[in-house]
Amino acid sequence: MNKVDDIYPVSEKSPEKAVSVSGLALQDLTLEAIMNGQIGSADIRISADVLKIQAEIAQKSGRETLAKNFERAADLVAVPEAIILQTYEMLRPGRVLNPEELSKRARFLREKYGANAIASLIDEAVLIYKKRRLFRKRY
Repeated sequence: MNKVDDIYPVSEKSPEKAVSVSGLALQDLTLEAIMNGQIGSADIRISADVLKIQAEIAQKSGRETLAKNFERAADLVAVPEAIILQTYEMLRPGRVLNPEELSKRARFLREKYGANAIASLIDEAVLIYKKRRLFRKRY
């Protein structure tokens, strides 16, 4: 049995690690608590730590792409939804006409939120968009 087998599935083998953004343990997320209004939106959001554990499990299972996706998701936990949606819109081909706008967004995410994995993805997108000439008005 390898280390991945020791913690996967996390909710069963390491339930103390399965906590929400607010720190609520999985076993405390009950229908009764929801009905009594004791559960808020942060109580049902996955934490960056749990996403990093999932990335480790994926990595050790040979699923590199899935691991990178979990790492990027962990980066985004601290980023406000409005900024995530703006960034998504910026990444759509033809929405940003100047590559510096995307590079600036990557720097912002890296500096303000420590979102290095997602910023690296944006930096990579800038290079690809330049190569494929996607920094032009499309519609």
